[in-house]
Amino acid sequence: MSMSVGGKKGGPTSDINVTPMIDVVMVLLIIFMVVQQGLQKGLDVQVPPVENADDVAQSIDQIVLSINPGGKYDVNSEVIPAANLQNRLREIYAPRTRKVIFVRGAENITYGDIIYGIDAARAAGIDVVGLVPRT
Repeated sequence: MSMSVGGKKGGPTSDINVTPMIDVVMVLLIIFMVVQQGLQKGLDVQVPPVENADDVAQSIDQIVLSINPGGKYDVNSEVIPAANLQNRLREIYAPRTRKVIFVRGAENITYGDIIYGIDAARAAGIDVVGLVPRT
C-alpha cells in the first residue's frame, strides 16, 4: 500500500479513498438481507391439484368452508354467521383426530373475508388449511 504526499509541485492531492465506503455499504447490505428474512410473514396453506379440486370439495370425509359475498360462511352447505364461525368449527372438529379443512372462495369476495375464515379455522384448532382452486 502506498501513500501519495503530493503531486509534481509538492502540494497535497485530493484522491478519494472509496475502500472504507465500500466496506460500510457491504456490511449494511448484509444486515438488510438478514433483517428482511425475519420480516417476511406468510400463511402456509395446501392447494390440491386442479384435476382433483372437485373431488376434494365433494368428498364426504372432507369439510369445506365456503366463503360467499357479504361475509357469509357455509360449512358443507350449513350456513353459519361470521360471529359463530369459530365456535361451530371447534364443535365440528372436536371428535376428529385429523383436523383438515378446505377453503373455497366465491368470485366477488374481499381478501379480508378469506383471512377471517382462515383465522377462525386456525383459532378453532384446525392444523391444515387447504385452498380449493377455481376450475
